Amino acid sequence: MKRGSFKGDDRSGGRATPEHPKPAPVRLAVIGLGNIARSMLELCARDGSGRIELTGVLVHPPRAAEAEAWLGGRAPVMTAFSELLATRPTIVAECAGHAAVKAFGEPVLVGGCDLVTLASGAFADREFEARMRELSRDSGRRILVPSGAIVGIDGLAAARHGGLTRVVYSGSKPVNAWRGTAAEKVIDLDKLTEPKTFFEGSAREAASRYPMNANVTATVALAGIGFDETRVRLIADPTARGNLHALEYEGSFGHARIKIQGKPSPTNPKTSMLTALSLWRTLLDETGAAIRVG
Repeated sequence: MKRGSFKGDDRSGGRATPEHPKPAPVRLAVIGLGNIARSMLELCARDGSGRIELTGVLVHPPRAAEAEAWLGGRAPVMTAFSELLATRPTIVAECAGHAAVKAFGEPVLVGGCDLVTLASGAFADREFEARMRELSRDSGRRILVPSGAIVGIDGLAAARHGGLTRVVYSGSKPVNAWRGTAAEKVIDLDKLTEPKTFFEGSAREAASRYPMNANVTATVALAGIGFDETRVRLIADPTARGNLHALEYEGSFGHARIKIQGKPSPTNPKTSMLTALSLWRTLLDETGAAIRVG
């Protein structure tokens, strides 16, 4: 695999021309090497345009040897954030969850890098969201949240400017996707024979209680009318073959209803396959599809 390569979609086919000079590659650093990061880097492996250059991957010390073996020399592995920052990335992709974005989000911005994160549920913490927005403005660096497992976010964000009156998100996943979460304290997953709604409340509550499953609810909230006004239903379905996401919103523009039957990641049923693809798209900056938090 060529180190740090992503395919662009410019008309020159990735070749520089007098009319379209080839831009300098985006220098990408990655925090975490779990399912999402690996899926994204596998996309990188299939490309050779050099549009994105991978500068390094940050992991916990006990995972360093495993990470080095998986990467196979394609990028250096670091165990200290200062080492990652020393590679001079222009953008850092946080792929390790809520705790990681809270630990490294501020240092990324202070270090002069843009931040892209799928752990949008971390912004359900009011103080953290306010602090990150302020720091983004002061530093001039961007915080980008990919659309993740949901579609229709661009329309929702557009409708917000005309006035939204209602936003409802429903997430239905197979039983195994809810194991190891707070859902087990609410319902007996092993005895379910039909779909069961086990949570109804605000996006703030959902993102806080179910951080491994409900980041999409936070993404919807950030794009639309906020964490407290966005309503959420979470459902465990023993008959489901995939993850069903339903988004409904209305306002002065009219009414929208969107459903997506997504396939779960083969290595992590809590995550949809589309999630890593949306991260890829954001890194390529295609059509500006990501939500800008700050």
